Amino acid sequence: MLNELEQVKPADIEKRSFEIITEELGDKILTPGTEPIVKRCIHTSADFDYADNLVFSGQAVEKALAAIRDGASIVTDTQMAKAGINKKRLAQYGGEVLCFMSDEDVARTAKENGTTRAAACMDKAADLYGDRKLIFAVGNAPTALVRLYELIREGKIRPELIIAVPVGFVNVVQSKELILTLQDIPHIVARGRKGGSNIAACICNALLYML
Repeated sequence: MLNELEQVKPADIEKRSFEIITEELGDKILTPGTEPIVKRCIHTSADFDYADNLVFSGQAVEKALAAIRDGASIVTDTQMAKAGINKKRLAQYGGEVLCFMSDEDVARTAKENGTTRAAACMDKAADLYGDRKLIFAVGNAPTALVRLYELIREGKIRPELIIAVPVGFVNVVQSKELILTLQDIPHIVARGRKGGSNIAACICNALLYML
């Protein structure tokens, strides 16, 4: 078995992984400009379904890159996603990664309003940072997407980009489809049940590495 292992230097493992992904995608046509994001999602998950289920609104990538260059911060719905995003690179452009899930006031607000903490996080983001450039990266909670949709419709916030990739079964598909109806808000959506905090983080990193 050992003699079957591919000999790859540690520094070249990621490069070789992307070469394999490109080879296995074959003649699959990806929307120009989205390739680095799709391939990084596949690299993170080893799941080639992302070549088909990732939906990009018009010029979503270009608008997101411009927002990051202009100092946009990223709001996530999990500490896991926050941990996975390259904060040092984002800081080079003046942005920071924000997650309010562990905040006591968020837990209190969620309990008082009978909502999830993730939904309360969206309210806090709108209240504190509604006048700033924000990218929302949601990889876990459909309720965060639903509340974000409501806040947008209420005119309380206007994200530079929504990364809608929660994973699971309850209201996951429906919440993503809701974001797809926001024609005037740039978005990247993983249609269906697949996604996760790791996918949310890797999409953010793919954008950062494209700069």
